Amino acid sequence: MTAAGSGGGRALIRRHSLREQIAEALRDEMMAGRLPAGRNFTVKEIADIYGVSATPAREALVDLAAQGLLVTEPHRGFTVPEFTWADFLEIFEARTLLTDNALRHLAARGEHAYDWSRLPSLRRRADAAARAARAGQLDVLVGCDLRFWQEAAGVLCNDRIADYLGWLRIQSWMFAAPHLRAAGAELAGVCWDRHGELVDRIEARDRAGAHRIVNEYNLFTIELLARRLGESLDGVAVLRLLREPAVPAPASAPASAPVPAPASAAPSSASADPVPPAAPAVARPTGIVPQPASATVGLGLVPMPRFVPPGRFARSFRPGSGEPAAGR
Repeated sequence: MTAAGSGGGRALIRRHSLREQIAEALRDEMMAGRLPAGRNFTVKEIADIYGVSATPAREALVDLAAQGLLVTEPHRGFTVPEFTWADFLEIFEARTLLTDNALRHLAARGEHAYDWSRLPSLRRRADAAARAARAGQLDVLVGCDLRFWQEAAGVLCNDRIADYLGWLRIQSWMFAAPHLRAAGAELAGVCWDRHGELVDRIEARDRAGAHRIVNEYNLFTIELLARRLGESLDGVAVLRLLREPAVPAPASAPASAPVPAPASAAPSSASADPVPPAAPAVARPTGIVPQPASATVGLGLVPMPRFVPPGRFARSFRPGSGEPAAGR
């Protein structure tokens, strides 16, 4: 492999699959909040930045636009979209429902359904993501975290679900990173760092434990951003799913068990209708609020994220030197 260019402040791009290399580099810039919402650029500008011809630069930009990660503007090139809080809630709900569905099958499906050979790679990615989170290294964390969850989805799901979850997580970081970056030096220890614990539960085929950790992670994420943005979580339906018990209620009592009478009923008599036995109470993690069965959110409610037209402004851009959009 050879580098695409050197000197002159150009970013180095390997000659292998230039189209994918440029798209990945731009994706990393947007995920880390260094390429802010509303930033506009042309094919020529991107080709000059990475020292390549117009063809791979155009292909990379078109690919990102097709994924909803860039907006095409006639006669102006491409613009980084701005995701609002409402957009983030839709993205968050979609990824939560898909992950929940995968974890619910962890202990139930056959060994052939998962690729356990990826566990060593998953653990390495977990260690890297956890170290970056504890150190507050946002630029490193966004890449490590994305690759960790892509690898986890590869273990637990089919390739299409893994790709979709990766796409949703990219958009999540595009929204969240500028707000986290605003914390500056305070970021150390702020982000979630329990990746290793989740790998332990997956390796043990502990569906309930893995499910609980992922639910706690999702609650941690949305509550952290809501606090930083001053947003309310009232009416966010997917929170019911995150707060439901990780372990399903056990089967009802044996037929030989005594049948309790309703609290408000008079002493039982020969003519009274039998009352079904009550299910034993289920231990719930601290802070988990029980929800009625009707409150469960179904997989059929997965939404497609909305895209809001971004603002218009242009600035010079070099990878690693951008800044988050004003007010984000």
